[in-house]
Amino acid sequence: MNSVLLVGTSKGLVVYQLEKKEWVVLGVHFEGLPVSMVYVDERTRAWWVGVSHRHWGEKLHYSRNEGTTWQEAAIPSYKGYDYKPGKPATLKKIWVIAHAGPDRPGELWAGTEPGGLFYSRDEGNSWEIVESLWNHPSRTNENQWFGAGKDYPFIHSIVVDPSNSNHVYVGISCAGIFETTDGGLSWQPRNKGLKAAYLPNPTADMGHDPHRVLMCRSNPKIIWQQNHCGIFRTTDGGAYWKDVSGAGGFPCYGFALAIDDNNTGLAWVIPAQSDENRIPVNLKLVVSRTEDGGKSWNSIDKGLPHSLAFDLVLRHGLVQKDGVLAFGTTNGNLYVSQDSGISWQSVAQNLAAVNGLAFA
Repeated sequence: MNSVLLVGTSKGLVVYQLEKKEWVVLGVHFEGLPVSMVYVDERTRAWWVGVSHRHWGEKLHYSRNEGTTWQEAAIPSYKGYDYKPGKPATLKKIWVIAHAGPDRPGELWAGTEPGGLFYSRDEGNSWEIVESLWNHPSRTNENQWFGAGKDYPFIHSIVVDPSNSNHVYVGISCAGIFETTDGGLSWQPRNKGLKAAYLPNPTADMGHDPHRVLMCRSNPKIIWQQNHCGIFRTTDGGAYWKDVSGAGGFPCYGFALAIDDNNTGLAWVIPAQSDENRIPVNLKLVVSRTEDGGKSWNSIDKGLPHSLAFDLVLRHGLVQKDGVLAFGTTNGNLYVSQDSGISWQSVAQNLAAVNGLAFA
Protein backbone atom coordinates (compact mmCIF):
# COMPACT_ATOMS: atom_id res chain seq x y z
CA MET A 1 0.00 0.00 0.00
CA ASN A 2 1.26 3.49 -0.90
CA SER A 3 0.94 5.22 2.44
CA VAL A 4 2.62 8.57 1.73
CA LEU A 5 1.48 11.11 -0.87
CA LEU A 6 3.39 14.27 -1.81
CA VAL A 7 1.20 17.13 -3.03
CA GLY A 8 2.92 20.07 -4.67
CA THR A 9 0.79 23.22 -4.59
CA SER A 10 1.19 26.86 -5.49
CA LYS A 11 1.66 27.58 -1.76
CA GLY A 12 3.87 24.72 -0.62
CA LEU A 13 4.39 20.98 -0.40
CA VAL A 14 1.81 19.09 1.66
CA VAL A 15 2.63 15.51 2.68
CA TYR A 16 -0.16 13.09 3.55
CA GLN A 17 0.06 9.69 5.22
CA LEU A 18 -2.54 6.94 5.28
CA GLU A 19 -3.49 6.02 8.83
CA LYS A 20 -6.38 3.64 9.52
CA LYS A 21 -8.01 4.30 6.13
CA GLU A 22 -7.77 8.08 6.57
CA TRP A 23 -5.28 10.40 4.90
CA VAL A 24 -3.80 12.79 7.47
CA VAL A 25 -1.30 15.61 7.05
CA LEU A 26 2.21 14.44 7.89
CA GLY A 27 3.88 17.77 7.25
CA VAL A 28 4.04 20.97 5.21
CA HIS A 29 7.25 22.14 3.53
CA PHE A 30 8.20 25.27 1.57
CA GLU A 31 5.22 27.11 3.03
CA GLY A 32 3.95 29.93 0.83
CA LEU A 33 6.25 29.05 -2.07
CA PRO A 34 5.09 27.82 -5.49
CA VAL A 35 6.02 24.13 -5.70
CA SER A 36 6.04 23.48 -9.43
CA MET A 37 7.29 19.88 -9.48
CA VAL A 38 7.49 16.83 -7.21
CA TYR A 39 9.30 13.57 -7.91
CA VAL A 40 10.30 10.51 -5.89
CA ASP A 41 13.32 8.54 -7.10
CA GLU A 42 12.31 4.91 -6.69
CA ARG A 43 15.97 3.85 -6.56
CA THR A 44 16.99 6.01 -3.61
CA ARG A 45 13.58 7.07 -2.24
CA ALA A 46 14.80 10.65 -2.38
CA TRP A 47 12.12 13.34 -2.61
CA TRP A 48 12.71 16.03 -5.25
CA VAL A 49 10.91 19.36 -5.28
CA GLY A 50 11.05 22.17 -7.80
CA VAL A 51 10.25 25.64 -6.48
CA SER A 52 9.49 28.60 -8.72
CA HIS A 53 10.56 31.59 -6.65
CA ARG A 54 9.04 34.85 -7.81
CA HIS A 55 12.27 36.72 -7.09
CA TRP A 56 14.99 34.05 -7.25
CA GLY A 57 13.72 31.97 -10.15
CA GLU A 58 13.83 28.18 -10.31
CA LYS A 59 15.28 26.13 -7.46
CA LEU A 60 15.69 22.40 -6.88
CA HIS A 61 15.63 20.75 -3.45
CA TYR A 62 15.89 17.12 -2.38
CA SER A 63 15.49 15.17 0.85
CA ARG A 64 16.92 11.76 1.62
CA ASN A 65 15.10 11.43 4.96
CA GLU A 66 11.46 11.95 4.01
CA GLY A 67 11.46 15.69 4.49
CA THR A 68 13.26 15.90 7.84
CA THR A 69 15.99 17.94 6.18
CA TRP A 70 16.35 19.40 2.69
CA GLN A 71 19.35 20.15 0.53
CA GLU A 72 19.53 22.45 -2.44
CA ALA A 73 20.68 20.96 -5.73
CA ALA A 74 22.17 22.70 -8.73
CA ILE A 75 19.80 23.89 -11.41
CA PRO A 76 20.14 23.36 -15.15
CA SER A 77 21.78 26.34 -16.84
CA TYR A 78 21.53 27.66 -20.39
CA LYS A 79 24.67 29.77 -20.04
CA GLY A 80 26.43 29.90 -23.39
CA TYR A 81 23.41 28.65 -25.36
CA ASP A 82 21.12 30.67 -27.63
CA TYR A 83 17.43 29.92 -28.02
CA LYS A 84 17.89 31.25 -31.51
CA PRO A 85 20.82 33.18 -33.02
CA GLY A 86 21.41 36.33 -31.02
CA LYS A 87 18.84 35.49 -28.34
CA PRO A 88 20.38 33.84 -25.25
CA ALA A 89 18.33 31.06 -23.69
CA THR A 90 17.35 31.32 -20.03
CA LEU A 91 15.74 28.79 -17.74
CA LYS A 92 12.03 29.47 -17.32
CA LYS A 93 10.89 26.32 -15.52
CA ILE A 94 11.95 22.82 -14.52
CA TRP A 95 9.00 20.68 -15.57
CA VAL A 96 10.11 17.14 -14.81
CA ILE A 97 12.89 14.98 -13.37
CA ALA A 98 13.33 11.26 -14.04
CA HIS A 99 15.97 8.77 -12.98
CA ALA A 100 18.22 7.52 -15.76
CA GLY A 101 17.72 3.82 -15.06
CA PRO A 102 18.34 1.23 -12.34
CA ASP A 103 21.81 0.55 -13.74
CA ARG A 104 22.81 4.22 -13.60
CA PRO A 105 22.89 5.14 -9.90
CA GLY A 106 22.98 8.85 -9.24
CA GLU A 107 22.16 9.80 -12.82
CA LEU A 108 19.10 11.89 -13.67
CA TRP A 109 17.26 13.50 -16.57
CA ALA A 110 15.53 16.90 -16.35
CA GLY A 111 13.08 18.47 -18.77
CA THR A 112 12.82 22.24 -18.89
CA GLU A 113 11.34 25.24 -20.57
CA PRO A 114 12.46 26.51 -23.13
CA GLY A 115 12.68 22.98 -24.51
CA GLY A 116 16.04 21.85 -23.19
CA LEU A 117 16.79 18.37 -21.90
CA PHE A 118 19.51 18.08 -19.23
CA TYR A 119 21.49 15.21 -17.73
CA SER A 120 23.18 14.86 -14.34
CA ARG A 121 25.82 12.26 -13.55
CA ASP A 122 26.24 13.26 -9.91
CA GLU A 123 22.78 13.24 -8.27
CA GLY A 124 21.92 16.77 -9.34
CA ASN A 125 25.11 18.49 -8.22
CA SER A 126 25.69 19.50 -11.83
CA TRP A 127 23.75 19.36 -15.11
CA GLU A 128 24.75 19.33 -18.74
CA ILE A 129 22.45 20.16 -21.64
CA VAL A 130 21.80 17.32 -24.08
CA GLU A 131 23.16 19.03 -27.14
CA SER A 132 21.97 16.38 -29.58
CA LEU A 133 18.34 17.33 -28.86
CA TRP A 134 18.97 21.06 -28.39
CA ASN A 135 20.74 21.13 -31.76
CA HIS A 136 18.14 19.01 -33.54
CA PRO A 137 17.31 20.84 -36.80
CA SER A 138 13.62 20.92 -35.93
CA ARG A 139 14.10 22.85 -32.68
CA THR A 140 15.07 26.11 -34.34
CA ASN A 141 12.12 25.89 -36.74
CA GLU A 142 9.34 27.94 -35.13
CA ASN A 143 6.76 25.95 -37.12
CA GLN A 144 7.94 22.68 -35.54
CA TRP A 145 8.85 23.62 -31.95
CA PHE A 146 6.75 26.32 -30.28
CA GLY A 147 5.00 27.13 -27.03
CA ALA A 148 1.63 25.66 -26.12
CA GLY A 149 0.06 28.35 -23.99
CA LYS A 150 3.65 29.38 -23.21
CA ASP A 151 6.17 31.56 -24.98
CA TYR A 152 8.47 28.59 -25.46
CA PRO A 153 8.27 24.81 -25.97
CA PHE A 154 8.85 22.70 -22.88
CA ILE A 155 9.75 19.11 -22.02
CA HIS A 156 7.26 17.75 -19.49
CA SER A 157 7.52 13.97 -19.89
CA ILE A 158 10.62 11.75 -19.77
CA VAL A 159 10.06 8.02 -20.19
CA VAL A 160 12.94 5.60 -19.65
CA ASP A 161 12.59 2.02 -20.86
CA PRO A 162 12.93 -0.12 -17.69
CA SER A 163 14.65 -2.84 -19.71
CA ASN A 164 17.14 -0.56 -21.51
CA SER A 165 18.40 2.70 -20.01
CA ASN A 166 19.69 3.87 -23.40
CA HIS A 167 16.12 3.89 -24.68
CA VAL A 168 14.29 7.08 -23.74
CA TYR A 169 11.30 9.09 -24.95
CA VAL A 170 10.55 12.73 -24.23
CA GLY A 171 7.27 14.59 -24.66
CA ILE A 172 7.52 18.19 -25.83
CA SER A 173 4.79 20.82 -26.01
CA CYS A 174 4.76 21.73 -28.79
CA ALA A 175 6.95 19.49 -30.92
CA GLY A 176 5.81 15.95 -30.14
CA ILE A 177 7.49 12.73 -29.08
CA PHE A 178 11.21 12.19 -29.61
CA GLU A 179 13.02 8.88 -29.07
CA THR A 180 16.65 7.97 -28.46
CA THR A 181 18.01 4.43 -28.52
CA ASP A 182 21.62 5.38 -27.85
CA GLY A 183 21.40 7.16 -24.52
CA GLY A 184 20.76 10.60 -25.98
CA LEU A 185 23.42 10.72 -28.70
CA SER A 186 20.74 11.02 -31.39
CA TRP A 187 16.97 11.63 -31.49
CA GLN A 188 14.16 10.81 -33.88
CA PRO A 189 10.58 12.15 -33.91
CA ARG A 190 7.90 9.51 -33.27
CA ASN A 191 4.64 11.23 -34.16
CA LYS A 192 3.13 9.13 -36.94
CA GLY A 193 -0.61 8.75 -36.39
CA LEU A 194 -0.95 11.82 -34.17
CA LYS A 195 -3.23 14.71 -35.08
CA ALA A 196 -2.58 18.42 -34.62
CA ALA A 197 -5.80 20.14 -35.64
CA TYR A 198 -4.25 23.58 -35.07
CA LEU A 199 -1.58 23.05 -37.77
CA PRO A 200 -2.06 23.67 -41.51
CA ASN A 201 -1.01 20.03 -41.92
CA PRO A 202 -2.55 18.11 -38.98
CA THR A 203 -0.35 15.06 -39.66
CA ALA A 204 2.96 16.92 -39.89
CA ASP A 205 6.07 15.17 -38.61
CA MET A 206 6.45 17.70 -35.77
CA GLY A 207 4.49 20.39 -33.99
CA HIS A 208 2.30 18.04 -31.94
CA ASP A 209 1.20 18.73 -28.39
CA PRO A 210 1.36 15.75 -26.04
CA HIS A 211 0.16 16.76 -22.58
CA ARG A 212 1.37 13.66 -20.71
CA VAL A 213 3.27 10.56 -21.83
CA LEU A 214 3.58 7.26 -19.91
CA MET A 215 5.06 3.83 -20.69
CA CYS A 216 3.70 0.49 -19.47
CA ARG A 217 6.45 -1.11 -17.40
CA SER A 218 5.43 -4.67 -18.19
CA ASN A 219 5.56 -3.96 -21.94
CA PRO A 220 7.73 -0.96 -22.93
CA LYS A 221 6.35 -1.01 -26.48
CA ILE A 222 3.01 0.18 -25.12
CA ILE A 223 2.98 3.93 -24.50
CA TRP A 224 0.03 6.20 -23.83
CA GLN A 225 -0.39 9.93 -24.21
CA GLN A 226 -3.08 12.43 -23.34
CA ASN A 227 -2.69 14.80 -26.24
CA HIS A 228 -4.15 18.20 -27.00
CA CYS A 229 -6.14 16.55 -29.80
CA GLY A 230 -7.12 13.25 -28.19
CA ILE A 231 -5.94 10.21 -26.30
CA PHE A 232 -3.38 8.16 -28.19
CA ARG A 233 -1.76 4.77 -27.64
CA THR A 234 1.05 2.93 -29.39
CA THR A 235 1.76 -0.80 -29.22
CA ASP A 236 4.94 -0.69 -31.29
CA GLY A 237 7.13 1.72 -29.37
CA GLY A 238 5.93 4.85 -31.12
CA ALA A 239 6.20 3.70 -34.73
CA TYR A 240 2.48 4.44 -35.01
CA TRP A 241 -0.02 6.03 -32.63
CA LYS A 242 -3.70 5.11 -32.61
CA ASP A 243 -6.41 7.52 -31.48
CA VAL A 244 -8.22 5.78 -28.62
CA SER A 245 -10.42 8.69 -27.59
CA GLY A 246 -13.92 7.73 -26.51
CA ALA A 247 -16.92 7.38 -28.78
CA GLY A 248 -18.27 10.76 -29.76
CA GLY A 249 -15.09 12.41 -28.62
CA PHE A 250 -15.52 11.80 -24.89
CA PRO A 251 -13.11 11.55 -23.27
CA CYS A 252 -10.80 13.43 -25.60
CA TYR A 253 -9.33 16.69 -24.30
CA GLY A 254 -7.49 16.90 -21.00
CA PHE A 255 -4.07 17.06 -19.41
CA ALA A 256 -3.71 14.24 -16.87
CA LEU A 257 -3.10 10.56 -17.54
CA ALA A 258 -2.37 7.48 -15.44
CA ILE A 259 -1.78 3.91 -16.58
CA ASP A 260 -1.39 0.59 -14.82
CA ASP A 261 2.13 -0.81 -14.48
CA ASN A 262 1.16 -4.36 -15.43
CA ASN A 263 -2.27 -4.34 -17.11
CA THR A 264 -1.50 -2.94 -20.55
CA GLY A 265 -5.14 -2.06 -21.24
CA LEU A 266 -5.90 -0.17 -18.03
CA ALA A 267 -5.70 3.63 -18.00
CA TRP A 268 -7.37 6.70 -16.54
CA VAL A 269 -7.85 10.27 -17.77
CA ILE A 270 -9.73 13.27 -16.38
CA PRO A 271 -11.59 15.02 -19.21
CA ALA A 272 -11.86 18.76 -19.72
CA GLN A 273 -14.32 20.46 -22.03
CA SER A 274 -11.92 22.05 -24.51
CA ASP A 275 -8.83 24.16 -24.96
CA GLU A 276 -11.00 27.26 -24.90
CA ASN A 277 -13.06 26.15 -21.87
CA ARG A 278 -10.75 24.40 -19.43
CA ILE A 279 -13.46 23.15 -17.12
CA PRO A 280 -15.04 19.72 -16.60
CA VAL A 281 -17.43 18.71 -19.36
CA ASN A 282 -20.91 19.91 -18.34
CA LEU A 283 -19.32 21.10 -15.09
CA LYS A 284 -19.26 17.52 -13.81
CA LEU A 285 -15.98 16.15 -12.50
CA VAL A 286 -15.43 12.54 -13.61
CA VAL A 287 -12.58 10.12 -14.07
CA SER A 288 -12.70 8.14 -17.32
CA ARG A 289 -11.39 4.59 -17.08
CA THR A 290 -10.64 2.01 -19.76
CA GLU A 291 -9.78 -1.65 -19.29
CA ASP A 292 -9.38 -2.56 -22.96
CA GLY A 293 -6.75 -0.19 -24.28
CA GLY A 294 -9.20 2.59 -25.08
CA LYS A 295 -11.76 0.59 -27.06
CA SER A 296 -14.33 1.64 -24.48
CA TRP A 297 -14.38 4.14 -21.61
CA ASN A 298 -16.43 4.34 -18.43
CA SER A 299 -17.11 7.59 -16.57
CA ILE A 300 -16.71 7.25 -12.82
CA ASP A 301 -18.10 9.84 -10.41
CA LYS A 302 -18.60 7.90 -7.18
CA GLY A 303 -17.29 10.14 -4.41
CA LEU A 304 -16.84 13.12 -6.74
CA PRO A 305 -19.02 16.25 -6.96
CA HIS A 306 -21.91 15.74 -9.36
CA SER A 307 -22.45 19.34 -10.44
CA LEU A 308 -20.96 22.82 -10.56
CA ALA A 309 -17.36 21.62 -10.57
CA PHE A 310 -14.86 23.99 -12.15
CA ASP A 311 -11.79 21.87 -11.35
CA LEU A 312 -8.98 21.40 -13.85
CA VAL A 313 -6.38 18.68 -13.30
CA LEU A 314 -2.95 19.57 -14.65
CA ARG A 315 -0.64 17.18 -16.48
CA HIS A 316 1.18 15.97 -13.35
CA GLY A 317 -1.90 16.13 -11.15
CA LEU A 318 -2.95 12.46 -11.47
CA VAL A 319 -0.82 9.55 -10.24
CA GLN A 320 -1.24 5.81 -9.82
CA LYS A 321 0.69 3.07 -8.07
CA ASP A 322 -0.40 -0.46 -7.23
CA GLY A 323 -4.06 0.33 -7.77
CA VAL A 324 -4.06 3.45 -5.58
CA LEU A 325 -4.79 6.67 -7.46
CA ALA A 326 -4.79 10.32 -6.44
CA PHE A 327 -5.50 13.56 -8.20
CA GLY A 328 -5.42 17.22 -7.22
CA THR A 329 -7.09 20.16 -8.92
CA THR A 330 -6.46 23.81 -9.63
CA ASN A 331 -9.20 24.60 -7.09
CA GLY A 332 -7.24 22.95 -4.29
CA ASN A 333 -9.28 19.76 -4.09
CA LEU A 334 -7.57 16.41 -3.50
CA TYR A 335 -9.15 12.99 -4.12
CA VAL A 336 -7.83 9.46 -3.59
CA SER A 337 -9.05 6.06 -4.80
CA GLN A 338 -7.92 2.83 -3.20
CA ASP A 339 -9.85 0.51 -5.53
CA SER A 340 -8.26 1.22 -8.92
CA GLY A 341 -10.39 4.26 -9.61
CA ILE A 342 -13.82 2.69 -9.05
CA SER A 343 -14.65 5.06 -6.20
CA TRP A 344 -13.10 8.19 -4.75
CA GLN A 345 -12.84 9.93 -1.42
CA SER A 346 -12.25 13.62 -0.77
CA VAL A 347 -9.05 14.18 1.19
CA ALA A 348 -8.79 17.98 1.10
CA GLN A 349 -10.84 20.91 -0.20
CA ASN A 350 -8.83 23.90 0.92
CA LEU A 351 -5.41 23.46 -0.63
CA ALA A 352 -3.84 25.92 -3.01
CA ALA A 353 -3.83 24.96 -6.69
CA VAL A 354 -2.25 21.53 -7.13
CA ASN A 355 0.63 21.40 -9.62
CA GLY A 356 1.84 17.84 -9.16
CA LEU A 357 1.65 14.66 -7.07
CA ALA A 358 3.92 11.75 -6.28
CA PHE A 359 3.56 8.62 -4.16
CA ALA A 360 6.44 7.95 -1.77
